[in-house]
Amino acid sequence: MTDAELRQRCHTILPGHRQPAPAQAFAAMAAWCEANGVAHDVYGEGELIQSFERKVASLLGFEAATFVITGTMAQVTALRLACMERASRLVALHPTAHIFRHERGNHQLLDHFQALQLGDPHRPFTLGELQAVPDRLGAISLELPARELGGQSPSWDELAGIKAHCREQGIHLHMDGARLWEAAAGYGRAPAEVAAGFDSVYVSLYKGIGGLGGAMLLGSQALIARAQEWFRRQGGNVIHRTPYVVAAAMQFDQRLAAMPDYFRRTQWLYEALRDFPRLRANPAQPQANMLHIHVPVERDRLLDIRNTVAARHGVWLLNRAAHAQLPGTSFTEWYVGDNLLALPDEQVRHALTLWSDAL
Repeated sequence: MTDAELRQRCHTILPGHRQPAPAQAFAAMAAWCEANGVAHDVYGEGELIQSFERKVASLLGFEAATFVITGTMAQVTALRLACMERASRLVALHPTAHIFRHERGNHQLLDHFQALQLGDPHRPFTLGELQAVPDRLGAISLELPARELGGQSPSWDELAGIKAHCREQGIHLHMDGARLWEAAAGYGRAPAEVAAGFDSVYVSLYKGIGGLGGAMLLGSQALIARAQEWFRRQGGNVIHRTPYVVAAAMQFDQRLAAMPDYFRRTQWLYEALRDFPRLRANPAQPQANMLHIHVPVERDRLLDIRNTVAARHGVWLLNRAAHAQLPGTSFTEWYVGDNLLALPDEQVRHALTLWSDAL
């Protein structure tokens, strides 16, 4: 039995959002299209996609936004263009940036820009570390919140200082906002307040939003127009973006409205975890509705525990697991979404008890 099949057999799933079957998702999309008179776009030209782009741009306070087939394409393109504009090919990124961890050297192999690692691998980089860079930077990319750090973000004052420094030095400040909506809830601020001061922002249409895929890049009219041309050059000019836009637009408002609830549920979870010392959360206090849970067993043993609990009790504890820094330890990422929000407190505590007892 595959992991996916075992997960489907469980009656209780802790991490993430509910995952409807393709037939259910497509039926809901079809009904929404019929109710709203949706017609296909043609190479990005169409009322649905363009109105959705305007909506997201307005929500975040930018002049323009454009759909991009992947966040990977969106980010390296935005940073390449920023460097071209400022005549410096040097981009500062955190060591755990998505570009380093998950994009297989695209920035280097495709000659987009040169990358400089900035800060400690276990916490967000600071204003002081940024100010200490002796080189002229073309751009800085800042992930809010940082997934590989368990959802950590700079403090609000630290973020304001980074924004001011980039403005004073003429450095393009880009946000990896794959989880911007989650960061805004953690800060207790409107998304536009978080985005203010950034020159460009990428947001995902499937992570917290729950769509099929795709992303948006936001910035000035001039930046977005240039980016669209570069997306065509890179093979991103998909003839119909309608399925991706529909899957996101039909639930966009509902997802954003739920973000504060997800964060409050995360705060409750942290309190519950106090009773289970074998399950250690990182960061120490929630900064978004996601976290890492560290446990005192090797990764393979953690996956064995997950599968055993799933088979015996119908409870799915976690998705992926990873090796931790200390020998004999591992961790998993939890995204607090619809699943945990809908479960009664005692059912969550029961699942945590099963996990802790197995450890």
